[in-house]
Amino acid sequence: MLITIFVTGCFSILPTIGLASVDEIDMLILESFPVQINVIARGNLPDPCTEISEVLQERGGDAFFITIKTYRSPGFCIQVLAPFEEIIPLKVYGLPAGTYTV
Repeated sequence: MLITIFVTGCFSILPTIGLASVDEIDMLILESFPVQINVIARGNLPDPCTEISEVLQERGGDAFFITIKTYRSPGFCIQVLAPFEEIIPLKVYGLPAGTYTV
């Protein structure tokens, strides 16, 4: 007797590393000296088992580039979107006043 089990989409044998899907961002300028600016990123993770593992921030000229990395452990997980909100403090200390792009 041979029993075959097919696993589709809801089971991962290896950990999964990816990027978060960001749907919107807001900027929050805090009333402080020196100025502090937070980016609030909102979006959806592919399932509730996926978590934000790392937030990277780079600046090139007058532009900030933010990357939100995700990690999912191997195993079964329900396939439903999981909303997230991540508050990211921008590294603006010491920058000259001006217009910057995020």
